[in-house]
Amino acid sequence: MRAYSGRAALLLGGTLMGVLLAGCGFHLQGRVALPERIASVNVTGGDPQGDLVTSLRRNLRIAGAELVDAKALEEGQPGVTLRIERDEFIERVASVSARNVPREYEMTYLVRFSVIESAAAGETARVRIESEELSVSRDFSFDERVVLAKSRERDVLRARLAEELAGIVLQRLASLR
Repeated sequence: MRAYSGRAALLLGGTLMGVLLAGCGFHLQGRVALPERIASVNVTGGDPQGDLVTSLRRNLRIAGAELVDAKALEEGQPGVTLRIERDEFIERVASVSARNVPREYEMTYLVRFSVIESAAAGETARVRIESEELSVSRDFSFDERVVLAKSRERDVLRARLAEELAGIVLQRLASLR
């Protein structure tokens, strides 16, 4: 009997903690609640196979959005078009050695996007976010003795920067109430 009441108390405590966390606005990292009118999203522009667009699509699916084509939104389905206007990865030498060999790079991933809400019957489409630009940067040290490893590290860093930007774009979409 005692073991049963202990489990019940633990279950009740866990449930109560979950309710309290949900009530204060806490969400698990990576999980964003999108407004109902953003249940359907059409992502256009950018490289469809690139890091940013791939991360955006994955994060939108995780958030519960349905990825649709432009035709579905034109037919009156409620949703938004997320237009990627600029998707650029910039690598700049930040420092060099005494022999003029690059030692450190600054990696910057830049995205410019806009969001257009689809029009209901008899209405016109509405621009929700007009050409907003976001960027994230990281420093990257380079050693010419391990070029292959550093090349792989650069690719991983690029993918992580794209993932971070995709998360920021998703937060902007979630803020559209």
